[in-house]
Amino acid sequence: MNLIAKLEQEEIERVLAGKTIPAFAPGDTVVVNVNVVEGSRKRVQAYEGVVIAKRNRGLNSSFIVRKISSGEGVERTFQTYSPLIAGIVVKRRGDVRRAKLYYLRERSGKSARIKEKLSFNKERAASQA
Repeated sequence: MNLIAKLEQEEIERVLAGKTIPAFAPGDTVVVNVNVVEGSRKRVQAYEGVVIAKRNRGLNSSFIVRKISSGEGVERTFQTYSPLIAGIVVKRRGDVRRAKLYYLRERSGKSARIKEKLSFNKERAASQA
């Protein structure tokens, strides 16, 4: 491991102190809680939407969340290891077959829906045990 990779790993560990980032993938519906500073006030803002892309680059990892706000599509890019992210909650697992869901930008209504991933194998194993 070279020096830059070691420094990035230390920075990731420092930012994640006390926080856990759940495993999520494109197609999942997530709620990202973001720390927002307005003047002297500090509050947490929730941003809920579908993950349409994920970029794994160590400390520079990021993901794009898309939501529909007042009938208009809004996308926001989040840095995975940003100190401004208070937490990430996975609400629903999506069943998609692509890594980048940019095609959702052109779709609206029912055609933009994503099927929910059902884990039959886990349920079957639990019922047999």
